[in-house]
Amino acid sequence: MSTHENWRKSSYSGGGDGNACVEISTHPTYIAVRDSKTPTRATLTFPPNTFTAFLEVLKSPHSAAR
Repeated sequence: MSTHENWRKSSYSGGGDGNACVEISTHPTYIAVRDSKTPTRATLTFPPNTFTAFLEVLKSPHSAAR
């Protein structure tokens, strides 16, 4: 999974050198997520509709992540 050429860093990377974040890579059949500090380690993959639903929950005003 770490061979994707289109990894994008989160826009919520934080201050300074911006290394406290995740990166995503999109593909027609899945979305891959990895830790930007350790890009060669484990990568999580999600079907696109599952990843979209996950993001919607995070954006929800009732989300515990806020």
